[in-house]
Amino acid sequence: MHSNPILPGFNPDPSIVSTPDGYYVVTSSFEYLPGLPVYHSLDLQSWNLIGHVATRAEQVQVANVTTPGGVWAPTLRYRDGVFYLIVTVFLGGRGCVVFSASDPAGPWSDGTVIDAVDGIDPDLAWDEDGTAYVTFARHPDAIQQVRVDLATGQSLEKPRALWSGSGLYSPEGPHLYQRGGWWYLLAAEGGTDRGHAVTVARSRRPDGPFESAPHNPVLTAAGTGSPVQNTGHADLVELPDGGTAMVLLGVRPLGLGKSFSPLGRETFLTAVDWIDGWPHAQLPRVAGAMPEDREYDFSNGAGLEDPRWIGVRRLPAEFSAPTSKGLLLRGEGNAMGSPRPCFLAQRQRHHEMEFRAVIDVGSGTGGMAVRNAEDNWFGIEAAAEGHTVRITAHAVIAGLDRTWEATVPSGDVELTVVASPPPSDFSAGAVGGDRIQLLVRPAGPAGNPEGILLAELDGRHWAFETAKAFTGRAFGVFAVDGEVLLRRLSYSGKD
Repeated sequence: MHSNPILPGFNPDPSIVSTPDGYYVVTSSFEYLPGLPVYHSLDLQSWNLIGHVATRAEQVQVANVTTPGGVWAPTLRYRDGVFYLIVTVFLGGRGCVVFSASDPAGPWSDGTVIDAVDGIDPDLAWDEDGTAYVTFARHPDAIQQVRVDLATGQSLEKPRALWSGSGLYSPEGPHLYQRGGWWYLLAAEGGTDRGHAVTVARSRRPDGPFESAPHNPVLTAAGTGSPVQNTGHADLVELPDGGTAMVLLGVRPLGLGKSFSPLGRETFLTAVDWIDGWPHAQLPRVAGAMPEDREYDFSNGAGLEDPRWIGVRRLPAEFSAPTSKGLLLRGEGNAMGSPRPCFLAQRQRHHEMEFRAVIDVGSGTGGMAVRNAEDNWFGIEAAAEGHTVRITAHAVIAGLDRTWEATVPSGDVELTVVASPPPSDFSAGAVGGDRIQLLVRPAGPAGNPEGILLAELDGRHWAFETAKAFTGRAFGVFAVDGEVLLRRLSYSGKD
């Protein structure tokens, strides 16, 4: 494997299907739009983002969901030439919805709500007669199941308890498969932190009763020194050679004690062996994400053709537009602490990262930021003041905002965030998270190439373990007031 995680940056709760055209994976997107990214691969190694399921705000209705709500834990399935995606939009969203498409790149249907599913992590499977079964989690109860009419969303029975799990905390993330005369129920248990685990049970019928595997958990990193932790929420896929692979989520913690995970939950791939009719999985081997250097020049009228761009509870097109001078971001008075900021973002995909943006704030206010949640972000804000630009660096932890200020001449400014892993030895710096620098300089050849160092931060405060936003870091540019022109943006990353 030349890359593992196969989907770096926050891409939790992966679900996978195999088709004649290759493999497709969809992951959770929470409060970001467009939502439910769709990735394609021919070999399970090289993956491309080809689109999103939720490209219209009304499909998921996340405008008023609270953090960490939104689009949770999808299941992607392929049947008779049609792709199905079932998901829960939680904490104020649309509830359980099933979408369909003939092309996974889209467009996808408006979606059908299934009111009977009053839990999370819905799965979709069909029996030999074509009856659809939705299996889902409903805390603190056992895993539930209900038969449904997918065309109307109506249930064919009341939801019933299916399996209480293997005995670990919080059974969730169920997936149901038919193989060799058995129905297998894969689940996640132990919570989504260090105790996370994959467990399995089986039955001769899709509706049970299910017996727990004697070797549960099938996979867990709990209590190990594995470089990937929090392993769980898995999905299985059959391979052309008769083998089986597993996609699952995990985190890559840094520092002494491997305590802090800046990128959040990512998608990994591992092998599965079948022994005595039961699946046995290996902890994923980590090779790191492939290095990446990406530049965007918006000064020639280019738009947001790259599908990586996302917004918070809103589509980027709502507040941005290409112009001949740069990408125009229109501020609406919403700062980064707002539930719906004008924030154009991508997922941070590497531990070692340099992110630069050249902007013109004109008479407005805007800048760059790296975000976990409304109350957990850091960045640099620029505001025009006469013949100068006032620069304010922010470090926001649990809503507490520490700032540093500087002034540069008016005109375009280049803002930079540099993140690097902490040392791996027993030095004092190794006990924290990654090392983050915030810098600014006037853009162009006259500017100081070194820039002004505004602040140095300990990244432990913006990690999955501390932010608890269920996502990971998203980097990008924002506008608060007036009009902000984004001239150029670059991202360079490696592990």
